[in-house]
Amino acid sequence: MVPTLAAGDLLLVRGGRRARVGDLLVVRLPDGTAAVKRAAFREGHGWWVERDNPRQGVDSWTVGVIAEQDVTGVVLARLWPRPGLLRPPSATRRRSPPPAQ
Repeated sequence: MVPTLAAGDLLLVRGGRRARVGDLLVVRLPDGTAAVKRAAFREGHGWWVERDNPRQGVDSWTVGVIAEQDVTGVVLARLWPRPGLLRPPSATRRRSPPPAQ
């Protein structure tokens, strides 16, 4: 999630909170890995998630929609080393999802 997050950042995460477009979500990817991704939009019973750095990482472009039950929490803030609320980056490029099949 660079440039928004860096390895070692300590985050405040709340489970059970309703996600909104633009939120950072803790999600369970299909391989079982927990990851932090940006909520781009709702898609059926799940979320289309994207990474803040389009040059690296995994997001819905590679694994598809993340089911609602695989969203385990919403990131509220970074506690350390640079405390602050996490807002969507203004320069994030939003792409349209692939057409429905």
